[in-house]
Amino acid sequence: MNLPNKLTFLRILLIPVFLALVLPVGNNSLLVPVSPETGRIIAAFVFVAAALTDMFDGAIARKKGCVTVLGKFLDPIADKLLVVSALIAFIQLGEVSALAVIIIITREFIVQGIRILAAKDAVVIPAGFLGKVKTFTQMVAIVLILIKNYPFSLFTSLSIGQYLLWVSVILTVISGYQYVKENITRIKE
Repeated sequence: MNLPNKLTFLRILLIPVFLALVLPVGNNSLLVPVSPETGRIIAAFVFVAAALTDMFDGAIARKKGCVTVLGKFLDPIADKLLVVSALIAFIQLGEVSALAVIIIITREFIVQGIRILAAKDAVVIPAGFLGKVKTFTQMVAIVLILIKNYPFSLFTSLSIGQYLLWVSVILTVISGYQYVKENITRIKE
């Protein structure tokens, strides 16, 4: 297993760590011995570290010429697991709209379904530019929600993380439509 694939697996392994730092397990306490506020800050660092593995795994794979089918397949799944886990945790905490998360998850199921259909023909469909922008926007929104919109909270009461999440929902719909349109022949086969 090459370094980029190891980084992708690391991203997946960081998800339970992230969740242990965010989700209370009773009496508003976490699985780890820190306050919920401290847990959120540490979780933000864990999330950013996990998100950075996404940037590095692709860059290393392309630079060293070690792009693999496993990497092309697993990388977007790892991204979705990270983002969706965080968003579902936020639903449990009452911090994001379930509707936003349902739209995001629906798009991901549709895209993964098309990827599975393409895989039967040994075709791996990489993420498009708009899909990457969508994922980046979701990740920034998640971090801002985690850290209670800091530093924006110093000068505005607007929930920048929430607004950015809704921007990502719009990008989710547009990129999902674009993905289906570009791969409609795979669905019709």
